[in-house]
Amino acid sequence: MATRGIFQEVNLPEQKCYENGLVFPMVLSPNTNNTSNLNVFEEAIKAEKPWLESLLNERGALLFRGFNVKSPSDFNDVVEAFGFAELPYIGGRAPRTNVVGRVFTANESPPDKTIQFHNEMAYTSNYPSKLFFFCDEEPGSGGETPILLGPVLYDKMKAKHPKFVSQLEQHGVTYTHTISNEDNTSIGNGSSWHSTYMTNDKKVAEERATKQGSKLEWVENGVKVITGPLPAIKLQEKSQRKSWFNSLTVCYISQKNAKFYDSMLGNGESVPDDAMEDCLRIMEEECVAIPWKEGDVLLIDNLMVMHGRKPLIKPPRRVLAALCK
Repeated sequence: MATRGIFQEVNLPEQKCYENGLVFPMVLSPNTNNTSNLNVFEEAIKAEKPWLESLLNERGALLFRGFNVKSPSDFNDVVEAFGFAELPYIGGRAPRTNVVGRVFTANESPPDKTIQFHNEMAYTSNYPSKLFFFCDEEPGSGGETPILLGPVLYDKMKAKHPKFVSQLEQHGVTYTHTISNEDNTSIGNGSSWHSTYMTNDKKVAEERATKQGSKLEWVENGVKVITGPLPAIKLQEKSQRKSWFNSLTVCYISQKNAKFYDSMLGNGESVPDDAMEDCLRIMEEECVAIPWKEGDVLLIDNLMVMHGRKPLIKPPRRVLAALCK
């Protein structure tokens, strides 16, 4: 097991171990008692950043547990210690609130609702490469943030639906989403166009949408956003493995519930229901859901790992996030 500086790899029962020996996600805890000072953690991150990045490239997700991160401000300092550039949440559709510095609330939709697996902002051409999550208040029960390896999902979908996956690789995906004039925190993609594009000026919204590969069509109660075609599969530079990278199942569930979020293949053909049902099943089989502990920091490679949210059974729960270019 990996050990370096103050970092020591530990095992949790929820982790998955694959045939190649890869354990997902990697969990790191302090191998010293000298972690009561947050500066020790921050300086260790700076000193071991190349090693930590190599682990992230290999594993897809790193969970830091037991490092005395006690507040949103502490979390912001941890994010800053990694030195990754910030990605502004322009074009994002989840209702979020800035807490401090680079730290935002995670999706503010009702916590008892499931959020389907997705890659953050895969419905735009300007998405984060990395995500941080922080557990500020530990859930009483439920409310996990399950994660899933995109290369594993790609391999299984390719085996089950080779024709559909080939079409995805060839044509990509086009997303259509109708955004209201008002924020709606009762749904996971409920940001208004004002919040999505951080402006009250329609012309500015159009300019910002264009930079993300989107076209806006103004309608009576909001705007229809058409984006794509965008890649639905990504090639991992280091491993040369292909990875599932899209929001197809989010759109599929939305369509079933008569919401205003849709997707189709880039050539205009519909996405087959049976492929999406199998995709949802594989996601549940392959995901890892580690219960949050207060102070946990989770770092995710957004191009390699999908995430979601399980329903909160027993409050409280407060999970914060930061996005990186």
